[in-house]
Amino acid sequence: MNTKPSPSERIWAAFAHLSTLAMGIGLPLALIGWSENRRKSRYAAFQSLQALGYQTLGYTLWLIGMLVLAVVSSVGFAASVRTIETLEADLAAWTAGYSLVIFGLVALYLVPPVLAAAACALGMDFRYPLLGSRLARYLDYDPSRASDESLWLNEDHEDRWVAGMGHFAVIIALWGLLAPITAWALQGKRSPFLKFQSAQTLVYQIGTSLLYVAAGFFYVFGLVVFALTIGFEGDAGVLSAGSMAGAIVFLVSLLIAMLIMLTVPLLHILGQWAGYRVLKGHYYRYPIIGRLMEKWMTDKSYSASGR
Repeated sequence: MNTKPSPSERIWAAFAHLSTLAMGIGLPLALIGWSENRRKSRYAAFQSLQALGYQTLGYTLWLIGMLVLAVVSSVGFAASVRTIETLEADLAAWTAGYSLVIFGLVALYLVPPVLAAAACALGMDFRYPLLGSRLARYLDYDPSRASDESLWLNEDHEDRWVAGMGHFAVIIALWGLLAPITAWALQGKRSPFLKFQSAQTLVYQIGTSLLYVAAGFFYVFGLVVFALTIGFEGDAGVLSAGSMAGAIVFLVSLLIAMLIMLTVPLLHILGQWAGYRVLKGHYYRYPIIGRLMEKWMTDKSYSASGR
């Protein structure tokens, strides 16, 4: 870079990267850093958008890796059990090894943002592996031309990146809602595209979060009914008509909860697809939700203009 970033630019960039340590709760800080600096500092805006991408795309890849590890290690453990007598020792060894690997994966996710924050504090142009250079090209970010203040980041791609990361954030349970809420609040008036994408994403994520609540409700409801019908002692009453009805209610409730939980990953995949489509330049609309939100926002716009 021809000139080093100012102290305030470094602070914004460093805090944007450190917000990753909050595991989802820090999403608004990266968006605020971008919003505050998008026409003040290309350096701070780029680093904030890079931190936003790491918290969504990076988290998605990390979570998928964790799930794959859980499945593979569980299958491996089941296949490696020698005898019933050695089961306890095998389980203890597997638990110790699995915990160590999990700790390593958590460190693998959290260490890069710390390094990024340190590099930005020193005024360096940090790039995450795989993500940073691609994002720089996507945003037309060229640090060698930092002295030319007339060259800002590509505005259309900025908005698409922020909107896309809002879609990707659906995989972050509950806290992912903070991404579209913050983007809508900060830049919705300036960008109708970002406003619509954030609005429909917010509704979509709320619906996905409510499915978690619904699954938990059915499971707890069935469990409570079952416990009340058989009694907590579980003796002679187990074979009564009431206890059989309670068992049936529990099994049906458990089945409904399982079906709901099997639906949630499909919604996560759709959210990732929506983010990809937005980044590729498409005006993506979720089935049903997208058109309803588009109609609502159009009607609201007409109402506000007095037409």
